Amino acid sequence: MDWIEAVRPVITVLQLVEQELMLFAAFWFLLGAIDDIAVDLCWIWLRLTGRACAGYVSREAAAAPLGGRAAVFIAAWQEEQVIGHTIHHALSVWKQAEFILYVGCYGNDPATISAAMAGAGNDPRVRIVIHHNAGPTTKADCLNRLYTALCDDERRYGYRFKSIVLHDSEDMVHPAELAVIDGALSDADFVQLPVWPEPQPGSPWIGGHYADEFTESHAKSLVVRNALGAAIPAAGVACGFSREMIARIAGYRHAEGGPGPFASECLTEDYELGLLVRREGGRSRFLRARDAEGQLVATRAYFPSRLEDAVRQKTRWIHGIAFQGWDRLGWDRGFADFWMALRDRRGPLTAFVLGTGYILLVIEGVFGVLRLAGWHSQLAMSPALKIMLLLCLASSLWRAFVRFVFTAREYGALEGLRAVLRIPVANFITIVAGRRALMRYIRTLRGEAVTWDKTRHDVHPAHASKPLGAAR
Repeated sequence: MDWIEAVRPVITVLQLVEQELMLFAAFWFLLGAIDDIAVDLCWIWLRLTGRACAGYVSREAAAAPLGGRAAVFIAAWQEEQVIGHTIHHALSVWKQAEFILYVGCYGNDPATISAAMAGAGNDPRVRIVIHHNAGPTTKADCLNRLYTALCDDERRYGYRFKSIVLHDSEDMVHPAELAVIDGALSDADFVQLPVWPEPQPGSPWIGGHYADEFTESHAKSLVVRNALGAAIPAAGVACGFSREMIARIAGYRHAEGGPGPFASECLTEDYELGLLVRREGGRSRFLRARDAEGQLVATRAYFPSRLEDAVRQKTRWIHGIAFQGWDRLGWDRGFADFWMALRDRRGPLTAFVLGTGYILLVIEGVFGVLRLAGWHSQLAMSPALKIMLLLCLASSLWRAFVRFVFTAREYGALEGLRAVLRIPVANFITIVAGRRALMRYIRTLRGEAVTWDKTRHDVHPAHASKPLGAAR
């Protein structure tokens, strides 16, 4: 056709671009696939040898007195819709008397203060701490204020806490959590329990994709990480630290001029805190356990259900873990820690490679239309590239199968099928978040201050009627 001949030079250039993008994307896809399959094989070996199975917590152990005082930190800014439910539920299911719930609020956020007071009622196990600065500062800054209040209480009353547990304002805690953390800290300095994203019927695609990612991470990747002896990152919820380790990290921060153990200038202060435990010579554990009903001891929470909120949250994660983590923590020399740091920080590269892959889909769509119009390609694909593309296809099918298996084990077969269909949704969020994270990181290099770009929560999982899943 005449019009095809007229645009043939453009088509030729587009074919060359296609070849280069295919080679680039296939190489990095395969490298990422090798990384993921290595973790899969490690998990399969652990499963076959019985080292990937969850422990068991009896009813008596779940309600038994703690071996020492526990302080639970919650930083709250504009969380009036959920903080009261979080406090009330924690006080109702945690039967122990040996803990104090420290809730950090701001004087210019009276709605959150009122909601927190309503949730606490007259329970003496709650202390609401008002930050001396107007909010929002950063989450780490608010946590440092709570740490100061804890130190003041220790001096005032003459006792010492055994552990410090972190939670978010929207969390729904498990009744056995404090007992499990308390027991595990007898021979560890930091313990991380699983996080359970609660399914949201009103957002099966955006909110649902968190269930897929957290399930695979907290049922496989962190299990492997723990078995390899690598440092365990803290998720900021359902994680407990020994009092001595937090004091040691606080001393490290004070030597740098910081106000407390939490890095105020870091967007993912919880992630960094978990890794610092290893660097300070402490022992970390990721622990999966089940209660008497066979349900996972995990913290339930609703994750963002709107696209913009999900992108904003993942932008913060990528910025803090990949960019700030590289700047602030550098690279460990041990094989396991170096490998896991590479996995943690590959978010920006993953976003770029995924973006390249979807650009290729658009180009292939253009070529498909041209072929229907009678055009025939004269540019042959090399055998090596064909093999790479076949391997990419095989690894993508394997990845979809793995995601189905892990999500189905926790949430059922229907959610497992949805997990496969949600992969493009997760990829799109990662692409947009990766780009935004890079732009924000560049702005911080130019002197822009880091702010608490938090996610707002309007619904608490205590309203959900579905029980926490009983996965194997």
